[in-house]
Amino acid sequence: MGKVVLITPIIRKSGDVKEVSVTETMKHAGSLRGLKLYDVMMSDVDSLIKLLPRVTSPALTEAEVTMMDVRDFGALAKEVADFLAPSSETNTTEAADA
Repeated sequence: MGKVVLITPIIRKSGDVKEVSVTETMKHAGSLRGLKLYDVMMSDVDSLIKLLPRVTSPALTEAEVTMMDVRDFGALAKEVADFLAPSSETNTTEAADA
């Protein structure tokens, strides 16, 4: 999964966060616990505010996600959506097997 270089770094006492990655935790269905998959896939803001702290490195807090630059939030939402979207390789393989 790719890194998102933040337009507006997140300020922390321990040091500014300038890059955030969506981690392999995203592969686990448990990361979606309490959320509606459809809402996450549709980039529902409230759902992503709950999900991103579970699947980011460094781990963001809900407060940090809520206050982040909308362009940075959008880039992380895109990372999540790209992960959940079926890959073209899978579709090609399935078509070849049919």
